[in-house]
Amino acid sequence: MEIKKDLNKYIFRAYDIRGKVPTEIDEDTAYTIGIGFGSYIKELGKSSCVIAHDNRLSSPMLYNALQMGILQTGINVISLGLCTTPMYYYACIKLKIYSGIMVTASHNPKDENGFKFAINECGNCKGEEITDFLNYILKGNFSYGKGTLTEYNIYNDYIELFRANLKFGSRRLKVVIDPANGTTSIIAKKIYELFPIDLIVINGKSDGNFPNHHPDPSIEDNLEQLKVAVRENKADVGLSFDGDGDRVGIVSNSSTYISIEKYMIIVIRDIINKVAKKEFLYDVKCSKCLSDEITRLGAKGVCYRSGNSYTKAAVKELDLPFGGEQSGHIFFRDRWLGFDSGLYAGLRLLEILSKTNLSVDELINDIEKYYNRSITIPCSDNIKFIVVDKMEEYVKEKKYNYLKIDGIKVIFDDSWILVRASNTGPNLTVFLEAKTEEKLEKLKEEFLTLIDKYNQY
Repeated sequence: MEIKKDLNKYIFRAYDIRGKVPTEIDEDTAYTIGIGFGSYIKELGKSSCVIAHDNRLSSPMLYNALQMGILQTGINVISLGLCTTPMYYYACIKLKIYSGIMVTASHNPKDENGFKFAINECGNCKGEEITDFLNYILKGNFSYGKGTLTEYNIYNDYIELFRANLKFGSRRLKVVIDPANGTTSIIAKKIYELFPIDLIVINGKSDGNFPNHHPDPSIEDNLEQLKVAVRENKADVGLSFDGDGDRVGIVSNSSTYISIEKYMIIVIRDIINKVAKKEFLYDVKCSKCLSDEITRLGAKGVCYRSGNSYTKAAVKELDLPFGGEQSGHIFFRDRWLGFDSGLYAGLRLLEILSKTNLSVDELINDIEKYYNRSITIPCSDNIKFIVVDKMEEYVKEKKYNYLKIDGIKVIFDDSWILVRASNTGPNLTVFLEAKTEEKLEKLKEEFLTLIDKYNQY
């Protein structure tokens, strides 16, 4: 392996490093990132780091190259091997070593991979921190030495964390879980069997080819098998998890897809009188039904930009008991440790259900109704931000009310539309919401025509 001189700058994104294997990320890329990371944290006075990888087919190869690069800088490596991203987070907390790298592309297609990395206890690097790291690598002023390698098994400690944190009621639930052949397959069944649940597991074999469906539970089409399993087994709820295990997707007792906003409302209603600080964070993509409910409960809502690294940091910095984002990243700080775990988020819902005779459908049947749609539009990395800038020029000219928390969110009395450049791929993501389907179609007609026009640049 050798240091890669022509490193692809576009793989350094807003939340992490991510790209296709091997055309954008290969062994030499991982080796170079390892040498860069080791040198970088060495200059900051660090001596050790934690590394782990998910179950993608390319992950062991990239992991070994990354590990070699870090060790050659003189930094000691604590190697977790195969585990979920939340397991990696917990290992960093337990070992009190907050510099580390997780080899994963989360919910992206199977031919992609990447690196989530942290320098200190502030959490995963994001934004300018990632840009600074890229610039450091490009300078090539690396340190060299001989680090030591220590293997560490976090499995049992992680399982005990769940056992100690949750206390179920008397109602026994029938639950279907779908690890989607992702990394939660290695531990989900064992954790869920700790609790009084009649458990059915589908797609529970770890397989980085993701043969049954794409491991992204925020997209309803990926939950069709889960819906069928809930219906056939007459289950109380179905839960699905993404490729690296930090997100959750939910299907109700009637095999209905439940948006994260509705899940968050269930949680907030449950904890509102149990927490001192009644403030809850949600991202700019979330439905207005969530902010409506937070206001109705007499609490304060904090609207924030998208991205799990940003959300996690904000929930911690603002000392909030709970927060989440529409893609399925959920952050508990009332009695959990503040990191996003799809398995834990699912179990918190089950804990609530175990203490009531109400179904999931009954818990959410009074939530305000909005019509919404999410659209992903392919758009190359070199022009997607230009398209967003053009949209801002348009809304300024039209004198529309808008926010620039993350992309452009245009707000009307009875509707809104958000256009943002994806930070994990060459796409634009568009979110529309309105009180009526007719208004939704008008929004779509006006703004998608503009996006199509600007996407030609």
